[in-house]
Amino acid sequence: MGRKSALAGWLRELDAEDIRDILALRKDAADRRPHSLRALADELTTTASLRAAVDGLDQACRDVLDTVVRLGDEARVDVLAERLRCHGKAARAELKRTLGRLRATALVWPANGRLVSSPGLRPLEEEPPRRITPAPRAPRRVPQHRGFADRAATTAATSTVDGVTRLVDLCDVEQVACRTGVGLRELRRLAGVLRADEARARLWVGLAVEARLLAVDDGRLVPTTRADAWRASAPADRLTDLARAWPRMTWAPGKLRPAPAEPSSSDGGERTRRGLLERYALLGEDEAYEHRHEVVADLAWTRPATHGRAATEAALAEAESVGLVALGSATALGRAVRDGRVAEVACRFVPPAATTAHLRPDLTAAVAGLPSRELSEVLDLVADGTAGGWRFTGASVRRALDAGHEPDAVLARLAEVAEHGVPATLEHLVREVARQHGRITVTAVACCVRAEDPVLLNEIAAHRSLAQLSLQPLGPTVLASAKPAEETLALLRAAGYAPTTSAADGSSVLERVPRRRVEPPPPRGATGGRPLPLSEHELGRLATALVERERPRPKFVLPPASSQRVGAARLLRDQSLVLRDSEVVLLADALVSRTSVEIAVANGPRSTVRHVITPVDHAAGNLKANCAPRGEHREFPVSRIRSVRAVTGV
Repeated sequence: MGRKSALAGWLRELDAEDIRDILALRKDAADRRPHSLRALADELTTTASLRAAVDGLDQACRDVLDTVVRLGDEARVDVLAERLRCHGKAARAELKRTLGRLRATALVWPANGRLVSSPGLRPLEEEPPRRITPAPRAPRRVPQHRGFADRAATTAATSTVDGVTRLVDLCDVEQVACRTGVGLRELRRLAGVLRADEARARLWVGLAVEARLLAVDDGRLVPTTRADAWRASAPADRLTDLARAWPRMTWAPGKLRPAPAEPSSSDGGERTRRGLLERYALLGEDEAYEHRHEVVADLAWTRPATHGRAATEAALAEAESVGLVALGSATALGRAVRDGRVAEVACRFVPPAATTAHLRPDLTAAVAGLPSRELSEVLDLVADGTAGGWRFTGASVRRALDAGHEPDAVLARLAEVAEHGVPATLEHLVREVARQHGRITVTAVACCVRAEDPVLLNEIAAHRSLAQLSLQPLGPTVLASAKPAEETLALLRAAGYAPTTSAADGSSVLERVPRRRVEPPPPRGATGGRPLPLSEHELGRLATALVERERPRPKFVLPPASSQRVGAARLLRDQSLVLRDSEVVLLADALVSRTSVEIAVANGPRSTVRHVITPVDHAAGNLKANCAPRGEHREFPVSRIRSVRAVTGV
């Protein structure tokens, strides 16, 4: 008998409560709603169900299961105890606990004095375990005021929102190379531009992709159509989207790998993050874990398939960066992520968007908190981002003038957002750059370079780095270029000049960087008609139905003659293909009432022999009867009886 049949036989020996416990621990098999215990055995031995069950075991259970699988037919409790060195009272108690757990999950069960493992299981480790791995010390808890963790998480949550915002803005103006993920070299470049370490840059990319703010398009990472609305929303709304996205990230934390831009085929990373969040959510609001390494060790022992030490440490660092965990405790934001009410508490973890900035005389700008979109647009227009905020330079001011903004308008917009006014040094920089700006214009005729100063035009014509333009004088203030207007503008600016673009009639042309947007990918996790998991009440009903279906049905007691006739007729009908129904009923009645009938029995391919008989028994497809007139006892195969007739006078 195969092990799958052995599993089905063992399930038939259990009562409804034991079956319900198995269904509760193997919910994936219960969700398939098996119609019989044999079908339940089939579901329990599928590869996906076995993987899910093994992944839910602690390290001690994995050690025992691995040893049972290796022992095979020799697996017995005493052999198992000897192999795992369970000589002490505590060790034997742990062995008893693990075997009970394995039995409750239908991975190992007793049969004829030995232990049988579920079919389809293989050794879990490369090396056989020498003993049962003891459980680590339970993480120690200490009292802590409930508000401390929330206040400590504010800075980290604000930094994450700001970092993802700057990443989205960066992908809008720069080309970020990406295929299925951002490579290590490109990731390090992003980390330098965003003024962050590599781990945080990887986290920001993952959050932006999971929140559907960035997507891969034609080999680069670009904002999606929903990124603009997210960027314009309040900081609390932005944090809400990022906090919801963190537990859904599927890539494994803690590995030095390219930042993924597409979901992983495995859900290991998602289970690691959710398991960590669930563990911290078990704390009371006035409690905290004293040592983080104890939490990591406990998770690594409790769920080793999900919580590797390095991955759990990295996931904990990520949770702290998003503001879900702080000071050894789950924050109100972390609990809200688990309970699905992030929007209610997110406003407590990020300050309101700042609308003003402090413009300093050293040509830098600083913002207290997260800048609003309007403030970011003004500062990004005129200044370059730095580690401490923004810095104004001649190139950054020239960029604003190239976009068609007048110097007075630039200073007016800066004055609107300046907390203490525009310093004189910044105003002087804007005026000086504006004085030199526009002395040269490029007209797209194909194309002409114009300037009011002939001396400046002669200087440009003689510039060595502009030789590829093949500039030819058409007049005292006009040069003809062999390159299109776009290339001519780029080369002139690279040479240190500040040209502007004009139309054929001399009017200025505003230069705008085209914004590239892609449709966000569909959200993951849509059930698509997937049935909901069974409730506890439904599990109990299913277990009862499975057990009742396997029990022998009580026989309905008919009158002796009627019940015997019905049973005999059914058996005779199944064993004869040639007798008519009336003949079957006649033969069954004769068998029950011990009356005589005449039968014709096949004797070769084309002949029959008739006998007058009194049936006395029917077994194994043969009819035992007394034959007239001598009364000798003979057996006739039912399949060879060709006809039955009633007789009288016998």
